[in-house]
Amino acid sequence: MAHASRNADDVKTFLKSWEKYDSQQTIDFYDRWAQTYEQDSEIIKYRCPNMVVDFLHANYPGGRGDAQVLDVACGSGLVARLMSEVGFRNFVGVDGSKGMLALAEKTGLYQDLRLALLGTEPLPADTGMFDVVVIAGALRHEHAPVSIIRELCHAATPGGYVCMSRVDLSSEVGRTYRQRMEQELQQMEDQGLWRHVASAEMKDYMMDISELDSDQYLTGTMHLYQKAARLH
Repeated sequence: MAHASRNADDVKTFLKSWEKYDSQQTIDFYDRWAQTYEQDSEIIKYRCPNMVVDFLHANYPGGRGDAQVLDVACGSGLVARLMSEVGFRNFVGVDGSKGMLALAEKTGLYQDLRLALLGTEPLPADTGMFDVVVIAGALRHEHAPVSIIRELCHAATPGGYVCMSRVDLSSEVGRTYRQRMEQELQQMEDQGLWRHVASAEMKDYMMDISELDSDQYLTGTMHLYQKAARLH
């Protein structure tokens, strides 16, 4: 089926059709979206993966070639592709959609791909295994609960890094999610689980899909934390 005639309003209408249903309906939605995901990402100018990888590359002090990377909510593999361009070579991907994982597999970049829906199933990663844990685009109220952040930290090696991007919505649920996430980040730092390395605004990273015929863009925030080398 050809999708060459899709435009921004078509993509917005499709994305607005998704709501937070039960787990199976969420998976079904993303499996359907896999058919046009990369084309749609270009149409709505989805630049989150580029911004996150640029941010990580600028702030990560470790070596690239031997680093073990856990790509959480990996989708079709956009983040791994960009990370491979700056020297990273070893990737394990996690996503809740078989359709998305099939696309990720086609990149040939992942040593392993694991199926799990964030917040519904435990993150399928052993504790202390990854030098870099990255999650781009999935930290928002309808995608992943704030509680997933501790699982990201657990997956990192002692001294490893966790890179996250959050969608900053102006709605009440968006503001609540941001507040809860900021509280969790600070609490984990206070508990000695990790230290804050860097944060940056993610400006105009994607078209705002809430309104048709709108040229507004969404903003977000990126964070990089380093897991404690030795827990207190």
